[in-house]
Amino acid sequence: MSELCTIEVVYGTPEKQEIISLEVPLETSVEDCITQSNVQQMFPEIDLAENKVGIWNRTCRLNDTVKDGDRIEIYRPLIADPKEVRRLRAEKAKAEGRANKVTGGRPLAKD
Repeated sequence: MSELCTIEVVYGTPEKQEIISLEVPLETSVEDCITQSNVQQMFPEIDLAENKVGIWNRTCRLNDTVKDGDRIEIYRPLIADPKEVRRLRAEKAKAEGRANKVTGGRPLAKD
């Protein structure tokens, strides 16, 4: 008889979040845990060929195995590149005079 471990599979959208607890045999793959959780029936948009997965906020592969207490997270794709958003915000601040046009820092206070 194989030893069981307790894990969680989590996924969420802005409207709905799910945390599914499961008991699975030790050394079960991440992909098998996701399949056993039935989270893909609750969220049909999940495509394991596209969505990245992780364990406790660290990306992993679908064939990695789980340990007791692991939390498998299924990540949604980013809708905006964070670097691009920061760049646009900095350009806007410079244009509005809220940032120094050369350094990008706060402008010097005028006496």
